[in-house]
Order: sequence, then structure tokens, then C-alpha cells
Amino acid sequence: MTSVWDAAWYTLSPIYQPLLEAAHSLGTARESWPDLDDYNRLLQSAAVPVLTHSGKPVHCVPQADDNYEQRTYLTGEVQTRSHNWHDLFNTLVWRVFPRTKAAVNLMHYRTSQGKLQPTVGRGTARDVLTLFDESGVVIACAQDELGRMLRQHQWKSLFWQRRSEVSVNMKFIVFGHSLYEKALRPYIGLTGKALILPVAPGFLTLPLARQLAETDAMMAEHLLGPDSLQTTSSLSPLPLLGVPDWWPDNNHEIFYENTRYFRPAPTGKNSG
Repeated sequence: MTSVWDAAWYTLSPIYQPLLEAAHSLGTARESWPDLDDYNRLLQSAAVPVLTHSGKPVHCVPQADDNYEQRTYLTGEVQTRSHNWHDLFNTLVWRVFPRTKAAVNLMHYRTSQGKLQPTVGRGTARDVLTLFDESGVVIACAQDELGRMLRQHQWKSLFWQRRSEVSVNMKFIVFGHSLYEKALRPYIGLTGKALILPVAPGFLTLPLARQLAETDAMMAEHLLGPDSLQTTSSLSPLPLLGVPDWWPDNNHEIFYENTRYFRPAPTGKNSG
């Protein structure tokens, strides 16, 4: 990914909606890359304190070869590269979803210390955490049937035939900082790993800031639960460019007939 600064990055896609407030706080008129001091001011000015589960204030430091997750948990230091989109988005996600990022870090730390329950394999647990941290998308879903359709890979039925229902019953919120980086240059094949969280219908009418705060709390609670890290299959594939209004071509029915992108469910997984 290019390291050339683009001050208008947040206007490139609706995918960036969760980061808009953070983007404006960072400064949208700047002509060059923010530095680590800018990142730390951003974290310090968050409405909710950005802390690790060990109670350390999160702050960005230059990258080193130390153990990343252990150092973050024990000191609050997040090793961050300058002029790097991936690490910029990681910082923004810390500001917007501090509880979830702290939960991910805590569980990484516990796996590294062998402190997870014996039923959870350390390799699998880390795989789930990494997948979600890099490529996670939360779907706040007020209609169970729509969630089942997504898990069953009924892409055209869901995103085209029931498009209007999706718009009022499902909220797609990108968490993974790698997805935010990839969305700078979207491509057919761009796919997230979705966690579907049931919500009451009224959730989808709340102000965005309230939605994000409540989603952050729900994600963190889920990740700290006993079953969240058992298998990567708990995260459903989500072709991001199929989400209504996230890509111009999905305003046409034929877009959803590309089965190389909108893949059917694997055999045996289409019954919900």
C-alpha cells in the first residue's frame, strides 16, 4: 500500500463512517502525515479513556522488535510506524473501539502466557483474534432471519432481493484496521470476517456515536466470553463490496451473480 498521504481518505468510501469523528479530530486539512505526537493527542482526547485491560493509558511509540501484544498490555505502548496507513488505522480504531481493542490485546496476552482455559488451543485462539483484529466486521442485526441468510451465503437474496430490509435491520461496522487500509483501493475480492450481534430494532435509530459505543461494549464482552475463540468458523465471510451502498456496482442485480466473489456456502453449511 502506498505511503503517500491523502488528506481526503475518509471521503473515499462509506466504509469509513465509524472513523469520521476520529478523522476530524486528527485533522482533515493537514497536508502531510500526522506524527506519533498527533496520534497520542488523538488518543488522549477521546471521550472514553483509551486504556489497556491492565489499566495503562494507550500511547504510540516507535516500532521496535519487542513482543508487540505483551508490551502493549504491560505498558500501554503500541509500537507504531510513521507514514504507514496500516498503523494509522490501528490508532484510529483504538480511539473509536477502545474496549474491544483492549479485549483483543488481553486475550493475546493470555494466550502468550498460557493462561487461556485448556479447551482453547493457543494457535486457534490467536488465529481468531488476529482475523478479527485485522479483518473484523460487526453486524448489528435486528432481524434474525437476515443474519441466518448471511451465514448461509445467500448473498443475492439478502443484498438484492431483501435490500430494503437490510438497510433498516442491519448495521455493518468495520473494526479491522487492515480492511480500512484495503478500502483505500477497493477491489473485487475484498472480504471481511463478520461477527453478527443481535440488537433491538431501536438500536439502529440511535445516533452514530451511541451505536459505536454500544457496539464496542458488545464486541468486548463477546471476545472475553468463554466460547469466542474456539474456532475461526464463528466469523462469517462477508464480501464487503456487496453491502448495499458500499460500492456503485452493487446497485445492479448482475453484480451479485459473480460467484467467484459471492461464493456459495461450503457443502453442509447451508442449513443455518
